[in-house]
Amino acid sequence: MRVTIVIPTYNEAENLPRLVSALFSLPLDLRLLVVDDNSPDGTGKLAEELSRRHHGKIEVLHRPGKMGLRSAYLNGFQKIFDSDSGAIVQMDADLSHDPAVLTEMVKLLETNDVVLGSRYVPDGSVDEKWPVWRKWLSAFGNFYARTILGLPLHDVTTGYRMWRTETLKQIPFERIHSSGYIFLVEMIYLTHCLEFKIGEVPIYFADRKFGKSKMSFKIQIEAALRIWQVLWNYRDLRRAGKLARI
Repeated sequence: MRVTIVIPTYNEAENLPRLVSALFSLPLDLRLLVVDDNSPDGTGKLAEELSRRHHGKIEVLHRPGKMGLRSAYLNGFQKIFDSDSGAIVQMDADLSHDPAVLTEMVKLLETNDVVLGSRYVPDGSVDEKWPVWRKWLSAFGNFYARTILGLPLHDVTTGYRMWRTETLKQIPFERIHSSGYIFLVEMIYLTHCLEFKIGEVPIYFADRKFGKSKMSFKIQIEAALRIWQVLWNYRDLRRAGKLARI
């Protein structure tokens, strides 16, 4: 099965070559779609160089500036829908998501519609060097979101996901209005409401070694408040119990 990975980038020139090397060392039929938001550090140009080096395996989608995680993924998904990929992956460019886990995700996708890379299932974990407050904030943020939304999952904020392409095509993205990291939560909440089967595989979430994190306390507070808006926006699904698949 061909797997295409969507990798949004903004100032990831130090990480992207390392990630590409790790991905193409796996025994999988992989294609990469780099969605670059005109990175000042030249990530887009570097991605083009990697594309020439790995002919036919890497495609680059250039955007004029920072347009957000939501639009990066939606633009990427639409581009891949016309291809022959059987699965689509959401993955960070900063090496926090271990590429080796993809082989296990492919296996689990055989019996699921989407597979989440989970930090909070047995054998899953976050960077051991994180301070206690950061570990607590990450765990609480995830617990907060899944409890309010009533999601029977362990890690609803993870950005590491593998989808069946046919499943992703059935998600009514016009209903999703969140941007930033809350987009990930809203997306999996809608998937659950549509009664697709969701699996989880343990991952070790490593802190980035190069570059600057895009996550901030402000972003996390905004996400916490937005959870309630997501709950309100899908109140019709709670009343109906489910939403007919598109």
